[in-house]
Amino acid sequence: MMELQHQRLMVLAGQLQLESLISAAPALSQQAVDQEWSYMDFLEHLLHEEKLARHQRKQAMYTRMAAFPAVKTFEEYDFTFATGAPQKQLQSLRSLSFIERNENIVLLGPSGVGKTHLAIAMGYEAVRAGIKVRFTTAADLLLQLSTAQRQGRYKTTLQRGVMAPRLLIIDEIGYLPFSQEEAKLFFQVIAKTLRKERNDPDIQSAVRAVGSNVRR
Repeated sequence: MMELQHQRLMVLAGQLQLESLISAAPALSQQAVDQEWSYMDFLEHLLHEEKLARHQRKQAMYTRMAAFPAVKTFEEYDFTFATGAPQKQLQSLRSLSFIERNENIVLLGPSGVGKTHLAIAMGYEAVRAGIKVRFTTAADLLLQLSTAQRQGRYKTTLQRGVMAPRLLIIDEIGYLPFSQEEAKLFFQVIAKTLRKERNDPDIQSAVRAVGSNVRR
């Protein structure tokens, strides 16, 4: 009898796309008995578990879609190396307020000063906030766009593959020189993502200092 009921519940949960509800039900039902929950308490806990599982699945999916070369976080970053920028200024990047203001952030500095770590950390923070992110290098981005252009898929690739994420992170800009055609393609990407000319002065001063002083 209980087995049949379990099967019926699994079918109903599947139809309602509540995949995690059934897996959580046995343990929660026993907890409900032990702690004398009301029916409403039990239902609330079930729905909370489903919501948590959905958030975790969404975050995992967004992390895969972002294509980070490795996950880097602000927690892993040693701010004592950023001698030219107060930690408060760097933490302002973590707030993601620049996304809400539709601003663009540029991390300036020579190779090996930690720009990629901070860029990925910002991207991962956005993923955790439920924001779609894409991480790519300038070389990979231009290869993708130039290939799509030759195959007559440029507009589709630009809109779906490049512009769809709310936060686009382009690494290694200037690492290799652009050809004239690549420069045009890159300009088109920047022109489409640029929404404001004025950037936050606190953030701008922070990233300039980071470029000169941060170490990995």
